[in-house]
Amino acid sequence: MTTTGLVVGDDGLARPLWAASDPLLREYYDTEWGMPVRDERGLFERLSLEAFQSGLSWATILRKRPAFREAFHGFDPEVVARYDDADVARLMADAGIVRNRAKVLATITNARATLALREDPDGDLAAFVWSFRPADTPRPRDFSEVPTTSPESLALSKALKRKGFTFVGPTTMYALMEAVGIVDTHLLGSHRRGTSGVWPD
Repeated sequence: MTTTGLVVGDDGLARPLWAASDPLLREYYDTEWGMPVRDERGLFERLSLEAFQSGLSWATILRKRPAFREAFHGFDPEVVARYDDADVARLMADAGIVRNRAKVLATITNARATLALREDPDGDLAAFVWSFRPADTPRPRDFSEVPTTSPESLALSKALKRKGFTFVGPTTMYALMEAVGIVDTHLLGSHRRGTSGVWPD
């Protein structure tokens, strides 16, 4: 390990400590985290999983993601928006997911808000979220330099709340922006820095 917080793996590639040892996190970091997600369904899934992650480790959510996808019908917002009390009971009995009633209800609420956004002049969920892309992105040399919020994540949080979304605080929204490529917080020197096509390295 170096002072930058990067670890060079047995494949010669530099990754942050959090993605260096667990094979699942390593695969997620190498192939998915920070890559652009620009479709409504993909954004709804990421938004939902970030809400479920609140207070937990991302590794926990990632391991449960297949079960989440099955339980929430592939995060199709049209299907989730029609969930009723029976669906809530079904989800609360599903040991494969995080059984948090407030987060389950928030996912249903957010599915309905996602459908409502289709009528918004600012576009669907994906277009709306991406409209908060900042003019620049961080260039952290060390994990301590990675922000946890930004003016844009705060503005996005407030805007989504006005549109009826819940569990969309500014820290959660910054994590979403990192995950879907709106900002690039890969550490300088990481093999993934600048690979999203959104930001130069």
